[in-house]
Amino acid sequence: MIHPSAVIHPKAKLDSTVRVGPCAVIDEGVELGANCVVGPLVYITGLTTIGAGNVFHAGCVIGDSPQDFKYKNEPTRLRIGDNNTFREHSTVQRSNNTAEDTVIGSRNFIAHHSHVAHNCQIGNEILLGGGAILAGHVAVHDRAFLSGNCLVHQFCRVGALAMMQGGSGISKDLPPFCVATQLNEMCGLNVVGLRRAGISAEQRLELKKIYHLLFRGGLNFRAALEEARKSFSSAPAKTLLDFVAGAKRGIVSDVSKATRENENE
Repeated sequence: MIHPSAVIHPKAKLDSTVRVGPCAVIDEGVELGANCVVGPLVYITGLTTIGAGNVFHAGCVIGDSPQDFKYKNEPTRLRIGDNNTFREHSTVQRSNNTAEDTVIGSRNFIAHHSHVAHNCQIGNEILLGGGAILAGHVAVHDRAFLSGNCLVHQFCRVGALAMMQGGSGISKDLPPFCVATQLNEMCGLNVVGLRRAGISAEQRLELKKIYHLLFRGGLNFRAALEEARKSFSSAPAKTLLDFVAGAKRGIVSDVSKATRENENE
């Protein structure tokens, strides 16, 4: 199950069910769980722990050193859960310090030529489209959908079930359940994603009311947030409100508000 041209360090820990393709390289500090498939020309390095059922397509580079000038060759880590797919030439870097790992959860799809930088925290069931780039320290919450060629600035957060349209970019936080478009703009709720996730019609209506109150109502943001907390109490509502309350980089603007601001410049 290991191709004779593969190069595997004697101290690497591979489950007996792991399959390794031609010319793959697996370094000393790597641990691979059951039923993983390592395709041709894949390079897995660093102190990288990988769970079961992960598939690495041709040319992936997993666990290499962070692209960070502060990094001084410390023994930093990457942790990957179960049943993830890494398509051709995707890259994932280990962290830039020993106090924090780069973490990827389970059941994610990391498409071709996408990049997950150091210290990112990636949840579960996320789709990262082809050519999408996550800078360092980005957090992406469960079931988010980032389309092709999206850009996420360092330290930003993408909320649960949020969606980024193709080619969009953010340097602020994108709230849960919302859709990013263009640059630092959003255009409403990810209604299709909410339905597929089993969010009820009543809860979707509640989220719509919260969205309008927070981002289109014209109120001072803190006052609007306080009003929303008094009026809405479902679990999805709490997820959205807690996220925006914790924003440190600010929140992307609703497209109607951004348009008004541009017209007034």
